[in-house]
Amino acid sequence: MADRISVRRHDSHTSSSTVRPAHRVSTGERINANEPPGNLQRELATKRIRLTRQRRVLVQVIENARRHLDADEILERAHRIDPNITRVTVYRTLDLLKRHGLIDELDLLHLRGDRHYYETHGPRDHIHVACLRCGKVREFESELYETLMKQIARDCGIDITVARTEVGGICEDCARS
Repeated sequence: MADRISVRRHDSHTSSSTVRPAHRVSTGERINANEPPGNLQRELATKRIRLTRQRRVLVQVIENARRHLDADEILERAHRIDPNITRVTVYRTLDLLKRHGLIDELDLLHLRGDRHYYETHGPRDHIHVACLRCGKVREFESELYETLMKQIARDCGIDITVARTEVGGICEDCARS
């Protein structure tokens, strides 16, 4: 598997001519929700992975999600497009995408039970920030986080391929009520 830190620093989203803010916080649940879909399909094509009609529908559902979805939610949304998609197809496609490092599987501090959620990779790794009272999840990305991961990779002698960080607390809205 490719070193995500290296790959992500040199992709089209992070060229040297692009100026990125020191940090970003999502306004909704997903920081990259407003980016145009298609990156996941391009990555599959680059890896020469056959994109069947049903896989294409599932990829479309995942890419267009404005929040983190679990497998049941992916299946429900996919059924609106193609009622022939099965639960087995959803799990096989999720497994394929995870094995190729194209999506992450998250538990989001188990705020919503023991379900697991899926998201595509954005141009930068990020931290999930969750309210332990209302369950609202936001994403936070920062140059400091990237610097910390580079230090961990260097000090521990590891090529980081997966980085997941979750922070929990009480959000401002819940603290006021």
